[in-house]
Amino acid sequence: MGIYYNPGNQNFVETCNMENYIDKSLMIEELEYISTNINKYICISRPRRFGKTIAQNMIAAFYSKGCDSREIFSNLMIGSNEKCMSNLNKYNVIHLDMNSEYQNTINKNELIKSISDKVKEEIIIDIPEVEILESDSLASTILKVYAAKKEQFIILIDEYDVLVRENVPQELFNEYLGFLNGLFKSNTLKPAIKLAYITGILPVVRDKVQSKLNNFDEYTFLDSDRLAKFVGFTNDEVQMLCKNYDLDFEECKRWYDGYNINGVDIYNPESVIKAVQKKRLDCFWGRTSSYAAISDRLNSQKDERIVSDVTKLLAGESIDVNVTRFMNTMDSFNTPSDLYTYLIHLGYLAYDLETGTCRIPNKEVRQEWFNAIEVVNDYSVTDEIIKESKTLLQATIDGNEDFVAKALDISHIHVTSNRSYNNEDALASAIYLAYIYALNKYSVFKEVTAGKGFADVIFVPFEENYPAMVIELKKDKSSESAIRQIKDKQYFDVLSHYSGNLIFVGINYSEESKTHSCSIERFVK
Repeated sequence: MGIYYNPGNQNFVETCNMENYIDKSLMIEELEYISTNINKYICISRPRRFGKTIAQNMIAAFYSKGCDSREIFSNLMIGSNEKCMSNLNKYNVIHLDMNSEYQNTINKNELIKSISDKVKEEIIIDIPEVEILESDSLASTILKVYAAKKEQFIILIDEYDVLVRENVPQELFNEYLGFLNGLFKSNTLKPAIKLAYITGILPVVRDKVQSKLNNFDEYTFLDSDRLAKFVGFTNDEVQMLCKNYDLDFEECKRWYDGYNINGVDIYNPESVIKAVQKKRLDCFWGRTSSYAAISDRLNSQKDERIVSDVTKLLAGESIDVNVTRFMNTMDSFNTPSDLYTYLIHLGYLAYDLETGTCRIPNKEVRQEWFNAIEVVNDYSVTDEIIKESKTLLQATIDGNEDFVAKALDISHIHVTSNRSYNNEDALASAIYLAYIYALNKYSVFKEVTAGKGFADVIFVPFEENYPAMVIELKKDKSSESAIRQIKDKQYFDVLSHYSGNLIFVGINYSEESKTHSCSIERFVK
């Protein structure tokens, strides 16, 4: 049993012994299928704390010849798959944690040589009969072992992209790419590889010509195909945890869901586990890193389009994004879409494959955005509007029409000054931004089919002491006419299953005076 070569299973044993362990062992079944029928070179990218390392520890424990894991996996779901279990602990595994190696190597210029030497040393001890020279690369060492013993290797690299994210000097970066290419793009070495499985936050590095490792199939936060449900928690898994630990599943969903990959809802495992351990919902994921990942990028990308788009995102809307241009490096932010794609990979935005749009996924991540814009000068007005949104919501509930109208004056002027949208769209965005606090208390539905037409905005509370609200927007008419339209077209019919206080809010925007008027009527349904 080695550290890098044919490691033991202790890390995975500790994970399995956790009270709230979620069995993801059927991932082995998918990897067997993919590596046999599709491609044995796999790159999985996910945000930090989404279970990448746990999955690698499981794969190492399953395949490594350096341990006996039958007792563990016999009690997991994969244990019933006899074909997969026939491969249990049958392969030479090389398992590298690049982040650990990078952080613990004092002389960074010696990083690649140090890694190769450590693995080679363990192979030499285990297989002394194979002559391995000091001058041999790790790739040539693997080839010699395969030639002598006809035993295939599984290569696992966690945090493969750490040198990309650390923006290391080009010379070291090129050496690292050469190391990876030697392992994974050699046709001579290919028969010796059973599976190559690398993980990181960013997908495979690309350049202007081609991917540096274009033989890898990528399973990302944009598109994960068969592996979507195995890195991150699914709806069913979170629902089971909430039931077992007496947490409100719907509230947990609002806090930690919002990522949908290939039709699978994916939750942040770090946050869900912390929530069940502490028996409360909070911003746990943000405490493991820093909102500076957002604020630093917003500060460095001085583009009016980005300011406009971020205002829209903060207002709860989706924006278009072209995810095909980003080169997956820290110096390839050439368009706003490059920035948004980067933030999707980091988990600060969620991507919709069908519509080609992105949005802020949930309550926890929204708080990270609020923290970020608080320290970015370009968003000072937006920050103030957000901070005042709680007061605005209460003023609306209290029927304070003048306060609401004046608050929307500020929001609308701010939104239109940063957007090229027409006034109707800008008014809607101003409403969404001004009422952003309501997302903590309401489910918000926009342009809803209701009664005899479409209601502009409907707020349905998930707390009993808040009233439902129907908001209708007008331009160059009157707020009273907006209230009449709510009644005449029976927009409230969409709330037929709701019983409780109900507020109609009519808002009119005067293009000439650039001011709003507001009418509020309260009902008990």
